Amino acid sequence: MTISILLLTLLCIALALCAGMTLAWLAWRRTGNSGWVDTVWTFSVGFVGIAGAIVPPTGSDALLSRRMLVAVFAGLWAVRLGLHIARRTRGIADDPRYAALIRGWSGAAPRQMFLLLQKQALVSIPLGAAMVLAAANPEQELRLQDWLAIVVMAVAIGGEALADRQLREFSADPANRGKVCDVRLWRWSRHPNYFFEWLGWLAYPLLAIGAWDWGWLALAAPACMYWLLAYVSGVPPLEDHMLATRGDAYRGYQARTSVFFPLPPGQKRG
Repeated sequence: MTISILLLTLLCIALALCAGMTLAWLAWRRTGNSGWVDTVWTFSVGFVGIAGAIVPPTGSDALLSRRMLVAVFAGLWAVRLGLHIARRTRGIADDPRYAALIRGWSGAAPRQMFLLLQKQALVSIPLGAAMVLAAANPEQELRLQDWLAIVVMAVAIGGEALADRQLREFSADPANRGKVCDVRLWRWSRHPNYFFEWLGWLAYPLLAIGAWDWGWLALAAPACMYWLLAYVSGVPPLEDHMLATRGDAYRGYQARTSVFFPLPPGQKRG
């Protein structure tokens, strides 16, 4: 892959993601429910991964089985997470994270929301690039690290689905109304679903890194996802919301439970 092909690939990824987030903005404007933003984002990123696997930028020299792995990874991730978010969105009036921003923007909300979503599209470029680079790896055989990528993705998708189901079951029990979910996986991390989401993005560098130079760029995907989840759009606004709605109960949970990486209860760490 030449530098010109790489830059053209990144431009195509950026345009696709910006178009997807424009659709997300239109969905928000039509429904008034910002929860649909993350649904559209998920399917947009998944589309980029599938398209990049079907038509990798290096052409026919990319191994078909590795390309199919990327397509399957992107498709399973997008369908599982996208449908989960859509199901959650149907049951709420708005996403509290976006709703707080929208209230602060007041009359400028439509323009500010559009700009925010376009920024999200641009920040997501490393995610799309990692999938495309994984599919474009020219090595002509599956290696041990490719099989390891399958294990990592299976654990990630399965673990995130399990964490989401445990939280859903806890919240659905009337006896738990107003309580903090601190059982099963949620005893080990305050955000086990975010942890497994981050874990899945480690699969693409495993597929991408090899004898060619560009594969190492795929490491930007897990780095980007960790930054987004731990410091930007994941943990901080959600923890603010939980503190506002659960108060001291959530402060106690914070004091005894790791924020991101699963650890034995009582060994609090980031």
